[in-house]
Parts: sequence; C-alpha cells; structure tokens
Amino acid sequence: MDVLSLGVVIPITAKLIKQLSGDNPIDAASYVGWFGTIWALMQFFSSPIMGALSDRFGRRPVLLISAFGLGIDYIIMALAPNLTWLFVGRILAGITAASFSTASAYIADVTPPEKRSAAYGIYGATFGLGFILGPALGGYLGDIDLRLPFWVSAGLTLLNACYGLLFLPESLPKELRKPFRWSRANPLGSLMLLKSVPGLLPMAISLFTYQLAHSVFSSVFVLYTDKRFLWTPGQVGQALAIVGILNFIVQGALIRPLMGILGERWMVFIGLIGGILGFTAYGVVDTGSLFMASTVIFCTMGFFSAAIQGLMSKRMDPSMQGQLSGANSSLNGIAGMIGPLLFTSVFRATIDPQGSFYVPGAPFFLAALVLGVGLLTARIAIPLKGNS
Repeated sequence: MDVLSLGVVIPITAKLIKQLSGDNPIDAASYVGWFGTIWALMQFFSSPIMGALSDRFGRRPVLLISAFGLGIDYIIMALAPNLTWLFVGRILAGITAASFSTASAYIADVTPPEKRSAAYGIYGATFGLGFILGPALGGYLGDIDLRLPFWVSAGLTLLNACYGLLFLPESLPKELRKPFRWSRANPLGSLMLLKSVPGLLPMAISLFTYQLAHSVFSSVFVLYTDKRFLWTPGQVGQALAIVGILNFIVQGALIRPLMGILGERWMVFIGLIGGILGFTAYGVVDTGSLFMASTVIFCTMGFFSAAIQGLMSKRMDPSMQGQLSGANSSLNGIAGMIGPLLFTSVFRATIDPQGSFYVPGAPFFLAALVLGVGLLTARIAIPLKGNS
C-alpha cells in the first residue's frame, strides 16, 4: 500500500514542481534535484534510527508510526501553495519513508536465511505491483488535477496504517531485541557495521552503485520524457505501469526458480549486466516507443537487488538485521543525495538542442557507467564458486 501511494504521485510530482516554478523545464530540473537531495538526506539520517529503534522496540510500532506520518505528509503536499511548502512535505516524506528498511528487517525476521533472497524477490515484486497500479492511476488523476493524486495517496497510506494497526503482528521476539544506542543509530555508526563484518563492505559498495545509478529515474525520468517525447502525466503513468508489470514478472515469477538454478552469485552479475545494457539502450533510442521497448532489457536488473540483499543478510546475526537494513538504507540515502543533483545537472547541460553539448541520453549513459563500477566491485567481492 505504501508503494502504491508512492507510485500514484510519481508521474505528477516533477510536473507540479515545474508548474510552481514557472513552467520552465530547465529551472524545474534544478528544483527537482534539490528536492530529491533533501528527501535522501532525511533518509540518510532517519533510516539507521528507524532500524535501531525497530531492533529495540520491535518492527510493528516503527512501521505504524511511519505509515501514519506518511499519510499526513501527502496531505501537506496536496495543500502546498508554493515550492516552500512542497519542500517541507518532501522533508517529512524522507523521514517517514525510511520505514522501508524496517520492512526489510521484518522479512529477515520471519524468513530462514536460505530463503531470504527469494523473499526479497517477493518484496521487490510488491514494488512492481505498486508501480503497475500506482503510476497508471496517478497519471490518470494528474490529467484531471495535479493535486488529486496526493489526496488519493494520503487516503491509501492512512488506510494502510489502519490495516497494520488491526492485523500486523510483531516479528521480533523480545529476547532477540537489542538496547538502543546512538552509536548504532547515527548514520556513520550504522555504516561502520559494513566494515565490521568480513566481505560485507565490497557488497555494500556494489549495492551503492546500483542505488546511485537507479536514481536517474526519480531525478530526470518525468522531465526527460516531457522534454524529449512530450509525454503527458497519463502517458508517464502508463509507461511506469509497464515498467511495473515487467518488474513484477522478474521479481515475482522469475527470481525464485532462477535462484534455485543459478544461485545468488550469478543473479547478481546477470542483474548488473542487464542494467548496464538497459541504461545504454535508454540513452541511445530517440523515440518514445523504442524507449519503452528498452525496458525489456533493463528489467533484468531486478535480479540484482534481491540477490545481493540475500547474500548480505546471511552474514548478519538475527538481532542485527534491522541495523543492516538501516545501513543499506543509509547507503541509499547517500546515493539519493548525490544522484538528483548529479543527474539533473547532466540533464540541464545536455538536453537543450541549442546548447553547446547536446547529448539528450547523457544521464542514462552516466548511469550505465556508474553501474559498470558496481559490476567490477561485485566481481571482486563475490566469488563465482565456493562460499560467498
């Protein structure tokens, strides 16, 4: 439900920023970059705190508080009269959306180690399902009114909070809980965990490059397709729904059988190579239909996230899964702080046909390069044979 509500606002957030900034796509790119960075900054500080709190008090209360907070945040953004209030809404969204790390820890609590990669695949498939229905609905609603998707997302998130309040059980037994310490709850202390376990840091670096490269979508996708292909919010929503369908197929139907045949190591490499080829294809094509066709190649990157999370979680004690999830979310926060400014800057410098350097696909070429670094790191970190 949280992902569904997130998907509803994706097709229209950048367009609302563009509207409030004077309908200039180049200026809007700057605001989108800064909005994305502040959202990620809040994630960076909040995720390890959420993870440590969930290790101390259990996953359920953290998830419920986050869900109620996210619903209030959507209401603020629905009413925002200017960019300042929208900015406040993005700050609150960054804090409350940090609950995804707690949900990841919940999965680790209730799943045996040997089945976690497949479970994370199902978890990823829920994102795909949310992005099938959410963007399609958000694009349709955005064609009616750019504020309407925020109201719908608020309703979905608050409904989800009520569902959790009534039906969600606690997953972490009291005997496995750890005392709350700021040394583990602050971002740097959380990231130090990645150095303390042999072999964990190289995997985390590879995961970081994946997160950084993937931020090209949240940074420039809506502005890019608006500027280059003249897509409406409805068309953006339909495109994201197709992406969601493919992601759901990959993570919901293909990961589990392929994981049993190929193993987690090979799934990591297949996912990274597929992502590199997909990003490159996105940058090369010059029509909307070919851009969407490239998604068939890119969707194989969905194999990577579940496989790498499964490999990393196997190295951790059950009582520290929340801290690991918080550390991974902090990495995502760092990637999110760098990515929006990086990719929107590249977009602004290369999208103008009258500019001195017109390479409209440049943001996606850069994403492919970043993911190439991740592939090299993964090859160093993960042996193809033996114990990982």
